[in-house]
Amino acid sequence: MRRLRHLLYLLLILAALAALALALVVQPFVAPRPSHPPAADPQRLRADVKYLSVDLYPRSYDQFDNIDLAACHIHEQLRLTGAQVSYQDVVVEGVTYRNVIARFGPQNGPLRVIGAHYDSFADVGRDSDDERGYSPKTHTPGADDNASGVAGLLELARLLGRSPQTRPIELVAYTLEEPPHFRSEHMGSAWHARALREAGREVEFMLSLEMIGRFSDRPGSQRYPVRGMHWLYSDRGDFVVVTGRMSDFGATRRIKAAMAGAGDLPVYSINAPPLLVQGVDFSDHLSYWHEGYPALMVSDTAFLRSNTYHQASDTYDKLDYARMAKVVQAVYAVTQQP
Repeated sequence: MRRLRHLLYLLLILAALAALALALVVQPFVAPRPSHPPAADPQRLRADVKYLSVDLYPRSYDQFDNIDLAACHIHEQLRLTGAQVSYQDVVVEGVTYRNVIARFGPQNGPLRVIGAHYDSFADVGRDSDDERGYSPKTHTPGADDNASGVAGLLELARLLGRSPQTRPIELVAYTLEEPPHFRSEHMGSAWHARALREAGREVEFMLSLEMIGRFSDRPGSQRYPVRGMHWLYSDRGDFVVVTGRMSDFGATRRIKAAMAGAGDLPVYSINAPPLLVQGVDFSDHLSYWHEGYPALMVSDTAFLRSNTYHQASDTYDKLDYARMAKVVQAVYAVTQQP
């Protein structure tokens, strides 16, 4: 009888630990906070993605003219929203690249930062078989990665510009997220995060928009980095995910609630150590972690869903702009939360 009792205690402890892990990692009981954000425009999103991935192809670090034209285009589009827009120089190995920053709302108070990188991936060490030094073989169009995030940022700016903002918000288009600068001090987001820390600026949260355009209703279209995760999430790539560290648990709950209440797009979340779950830190939010700021990623899960990741096939015609618009509306809801 004593052995049976001990076994029952052990099972109860294991069940409690499993329930706690589920709550920490997946956060299944977050109640949506209903709101009615203004409608984002799928056609404008498509036009922005096409311009960045076709007209400005390739916009990688080694193609300076195009990456600088991308910065100029983003600056002009943000200026048209009525935002206060500026460049931030990012000087790497003697070359000056540029972040683009749009400010809304009052100057003082805890800052809400939403950002997306505008450079695209290039395999510079590979022979392109083209006299220009690039081709789809070496330089991706980068439609989902990350023209989608930048297009979302521009559309978000248009929504924010419709009315005075009561809280300070910065939208930042980052340069140099992709290799060889990925995860380094040279990332545009690292320059921005360091500048905020050096200025002593309080940051309420940072959101990185990292690939928000690929969706699928096909069963089995969603993959996961850890075995068994498919039991906790959908097997269809029909959702957007909010990703953060364990220490950003509270911020994840608040942001997930705001996004889930903004429409009918499914919103999942995960808080996990990067060492255990691949991809948790694969974007510009990492730079803000390094400066001690709460930071999260909003994503379509990138290579866990898309078979065009860092490929020539990452083209604008493969994205779902109707659901991209819902992501933008959901992020707008986050900017408006109390």
